[in-house]
Amino acid sequence: MSTVILARHGRTVANATGVLAGRTPGIRLDDVGVRQAGEAAQRLSGLPLAGAVTSPLERCKETATILLRGTGVRARVERGLTECDYGEWTGRPMKELVKEDLWKVVQAHPAGVRFPGGEAMAEMSARAVRSVRAWDARVSDAAGDDAVWLAVAHGDVIKSVLADALGVHLDAFQRIVVDPASLSVIRYTPQRSYVLAMNTTEGSLAHLAKQAELPEQKLGGGAGPTVPSP
Repeated sequence: MSTVILARHGRTVANATGVLAGRTPGIRLDDVGVRQAGEAAQRLSGLPLAGAVTSPLERCKETATILLRGTGVRARVERGLTECDYGEWTGRPMKELVKEDLWKVVQAHPAGVRFPGGEAMAEMSARAVRSVRAWDARVSDAAGDDAVWLAVAHGDVIKSVLADALGVHLDAFQRIVVDPASLSVIRYTPQRSYVLAMNTTEGSLAHLAKQAELPEQKLGGGAGPTVPSP
């Protein structure tokens, strides 16, 4: 199977001001978010991408455009990667939401949460994981098992995909941090998935173009990726 780079969108005004944007239309990157996406794009320099998909929301599509500039690759919209539907919580300040009884459940038992008038976190996780795994299989069939592709999505969506790849329960996904414009990497294989990186904001990922020997093929952790000489 191939390797997916999970990119969270860059910072937005909603992020900066502590508002839960959710699926609110028209939320775009702020100046910091544009810069963050540009820096993430530099990290992908020299890495051929076999394809790309993005959440349909503006902040992700804008990030995808910046990440893919000059690559000749265009991101296809994947609705399975859209933000969680936070229902009545959408658009509310975080400082208000932390006072809600449900907030404690979101932090301790997210697998049991359904947002009022919205989506259950377990439903969000299931459709996000299903989408990423389906696209990964599609990319592998079209471009081979050494292919690398990009998926641009949201914090909770990426956290749920990483939790699945790590083999941990959704209730543990709040232990995973995914910052704006961070890049996380998963390699899927017929045996298991491997999380190669999480929440990274520095360093070239060009070495992913030449896949190193998988950890399952030796004991002791292996020698790591072959990093191109400067």
